[in-house]
Amino acid sequence: MRRPLHRRPAAAAAVFAALLALTACSSSDGTGGGADGPPKAAGPTRSAAVPDRQAEAAETAGPTASPTKGPVVPDSELKPVTGSFTEKEKKYLSGRVPQNTDPAAVLQTGQESCQRLERTAKRDRDAAVGAIIAGDVPDAEAVITHLCTAQKPLLATAKTGFGEGTVSSPKAGGYRALTTNPACTWQALDADGKVLASGPATGSGSEGKVRADIPAGTREFTSSACYAWLPV
Repeated sequence: MRRPLHRRPAAAAAVFAALLALTACSSSDGTGGGADGPPKAAGPTRSAAVPDRQAEAAETAGPTASPTKGPVVPDSELKPVTGSFTEKEKKYLSGRVPQNTDPAAVLQTGQESCQRLERTAKRDRDAAVGAIIAGDVPDAEAVITHLCTAQKPLLATAKTGFGEGTVSSPKAGGYRALTTNPACTWQALDADGKVLASGPATGSGSEGKVRADIPAGTREFTSSACYAWLPV
């Protein structure tokens, strides 16, 4: 999966929180600890204003999990106060628990992300995939690989797309934006910076979907307020 050369603003994480508010439910399985309560308020952002299914469903740090920076708890010391971790849980925690941090707390955070992703996928698959692409699901790849393997198809789909911003040498073809935001715009540029194709968010069809046709020879594809893209 190609990634944008420029990371999306940190405020994009507010999209995930705002969308999750509509799919969150009170925790009753003993793993969520009430973490699915109302999200913290956030100021309006370009993506948060998207008037489409992302605003009704959910979710992507980046889609690929990154080990914790700085000193971490050695794998041999990854033990909860009571009970024990499963092998999958140990693999998820490996390299992710900062020194002087309870590994059970780190695991709980991953489990909560997993639960939210699962609820979102049931309500709106595109929203879940878009959140993974956009980086609104912390450690999405590790979470799915070790804690909710049933969601691997979402991860596989996410790897075929890319987020808004600038993408270098994208594969030519048709793509659809996972948004109906009327502010979504895009351009395809050649090696000399000439515009090969562009489009405003005019939308098409009854669902107002935004489509971009990237011509062969495109060196850079740039989009704004489009959330994420998947091949048609």
